[in-house]
Amino acid sequence: MGKQDYTTKCRGLSLLSGGLDSQLAVCVLREAGANVEAVTFETPFFAADAARKAAAALDVKLHVVDFTDDEIALVKCPPHGFGGAMNPCIDCHATMIRRAGEMMSNLGYEFVATGEVLNQRPMSQNKQSLGVVERSSGLAGRLVRPLCARLLEPTIPELEGRLDRSKLLALSGRRRDPQMELAKHFGLVDYPSPAGGCKLTEKAFGRKLRDLLEHEGLDDRRLVELLNAGRRFRLPDGTGVILGRDAADNRLLAARRAPSETILAPVSVPGPTALIPHIASETDLEAACRIVCSWSKFDAYPGEIAVKIVTDSGTEERIVPRPYLRAPFLQFQLT
Repeated sequence: MGKQDYTTKCRGLSLLSGGLDSQLAVCVLREAGANVEAVTFETPFFAADAARKAAAALDVKLHVVDFTDDEIALVKCPPHGFGGAMNPCIDCHATMIRRAGEMMSNLGYEFVATGEVLNQRPMSQNKQSLGVVERSSGLAGRLVRPLCARLLEPTIPELEGRLDRSKLLALSGRRRDPQMELAKHFGLVDYPSPAGGCKLTEKAFGRKLRDLLEHEGLDDRRLVELLNAGRRFRLPDGTGVILGRDAADNRLLAARRAPSETILAPVSVPGPTALIPHIASETDLEAACRIVCSWSKFDAYPGEIAVKIVTDSGTEERIVPRPYLRAPFLQFQLT
């Protein structure tokens, strides 16, 4: 879908996740007289791929902002707490809007917009939460929600007549039928189903993240990014093990090893690579070697497996005696 020829009265920056609501927000703002550009945020917890695809379809300029440091800070200390997992949704959204507000000031826009719908999400999109986000973002009067604007107080661009309030909408609730009809009206045919898309809302991912926070911490951005790779183990003395699930994981773990970290890999038999940020004890190192063997293709291999141990000091091999059983390690497995 290309840009339509609107009579432009003001410039706005609209948050674009790539979902239907955020795409509709751009379309509605254009009909209300705004010249719109879009901004999206990406971290190891959520990608910008859908936003890039949507921006291309809408023919709207897209600003992609690295939001990782902001998100990590919020996970460490969320002022308004977490949702059902380790998702600081209210604070995350407010911080995104604040960052967009900084761009608004620096680049000469007049408002920031979002695709929020009043009461669509009971915890983060009720009237009170929307007010918290607006106050926390520092954008009072400059934060436009075009899909439910007529149910909220008018913003400055509306009061000044630079954004046509009559063209903004009054959507509320969780029903998607109005959005589907609007999608047809605007010619939107390719959009993802309404799902979170953020790993922080997933309880299994949250367990891995909390474990990392409580042990190695979140200051090493590389370890945060590696949460998306492999199986996770936390051994009795505190050693954390990241075990590759496939060849791509194995290559990634080997490539991302820091000088102080240890790599384990089976010798002469197909199997996983393990990355260990810090070995707490010799007992844990032995257990880590057994984990590598237990996930290897040992059933067709008659002999004992040698495990290669790579550290900053060099490489050695260690023979690991059978049996190679996964069961003893499942109690230490996070994923």
